[in-house]
Amino acid sequence: MITALRGMKDIIDDAPKYEHILNTAIACAKRHGFSFIDTPILESTALFRRSVGESSDIVGKEMYEFIDRSAESVCLRPEGTAGVVRAFIEKKLDRSNGTYRFFYRGAMFRHERPQKGRLRQFHQIGVESFGQKSVYEDAAVILLAKDIFDALEVKYKLEINSLGCVNCMPKYKEKLSAFLDMQDDLCEDCKRRKATNPIRALDCKNSACKSVYENAPMIADFLCDECKKDFNDLQDILNQNGVLFSHNKKLVRGLDYYNKTAFEFISVEIGSQNAIGGGGRYDKLVEQLGGKPTYAVGFALGVQRIYDLVNPPQSKREGVYIGAIDDEEIAHIFSYAAALRKKVKTFIEYEPKKLAAHLKNADRLNAEICAVIGEEERANGAIWLKNLANGDESRPPLSRWLESDFN
Repeated sequence: MITALRGMKDIIDDAPKYEHILNTAIACAKRHGFSFIDTPILESTALFRRSVGESSDIVGKEMYEFIDRSAESVCLRPEGTAGVVRAFIEKKLDRSNGTYRFFYRGAMFRHERPQKGRLRQFHQIGVESFGQKSVYEDAAVILLAKDIFDALEVKYKLEINSLGCVNCMPKYKEKLSAFLDMQDDLCEDCKRRKATNPIRALDCKNSACKSVYENAPMIADFLCDECKKDFNDLQDILNQNGVLFSHNKKLVRGLDYYNKTAFEFISVEIGSQNAIGGGGRYDKLVEQLGGKPTYAVGFALGVQRIYDLVNPPQSKREGVYIGAIDDEEIAHIFSYAAALRKKVKTFIEYEPKKLAAHLKNADRLNAEICAVIGEEERANGAIWLKNLANGDESRPPLSRWLESDFN
């Protein structure tokens, strides 16, 4: 028997929950003025090496990268932002000086050790906003993420930080690098990060390293005046709008392209994989990938991370199930079903069955109406109906029933 690959899971039993999460997030994004964008699952490897960064675990260890038949290095997308930025530049939207707000959803791929809430194929819902320098846009994006989690009734803590800019970050990196050079017990990942992007070391989950970083210098002490003002303004805006948050000075995010605002939503109900969404500002990424300098901010939330935290609404019975008792009516009910589908959700059973079997099928499909034609109904031009929601039974004329509006 061929089974799904390790870390890849079918969405079958969780399909109602997945659909509920997706529909809720999309509805919130649209209310906030975001438009749908869909980018390819397969992209040039160079896109992620240039954006996500060589210091990240994603590029260093986790990408599904291979050489295709055109001898080009390609990979399955490990995250959504880089592809949206690539599309933004390719469509020359960076030259319009306008504001563009997009939302996306889809599968991402990272070759990491599968565990609860962390799969090799996982699904994200994300938003990206381009063209706004104002810190109000940072706050608006955070509020959108908050609205999604609130609508899903997911409990969370919000953590924020500032990662500085090109003016203050170099000084901080220099100071942090000097600190790291003095440490003898860093893990191999942190030694690699020290040479490529030292601030990524602060994101290490190794307990020994985390203990070392308790005494590490923090970016908050090196922010320039503009970054300080923006971060203070962001906190004021969130406070004015009743958003609870804490300042996590070690919050750096897992990707190299972030600057200034960074934020994470942390679940208070699950274990170690408790980051359920996060993002921040990435004002240099469009330019870094060949576009005109463009302000940008966004976030992504992990669908599988919040599966256990979401209870989809109780599904109500919906639609019509139609079947026949004997062979003579099969061709007719096929035509009836075609007509019904123009007005109502319709299920059809092609094989003749006894009434009890039809009722069982209709119940399994969660249909509201079970409609069956047998010898008596055929003789009288009628159809037998049972409303599975309230138990009512009737036998109306078939032609009149087919003309119903089903509202």
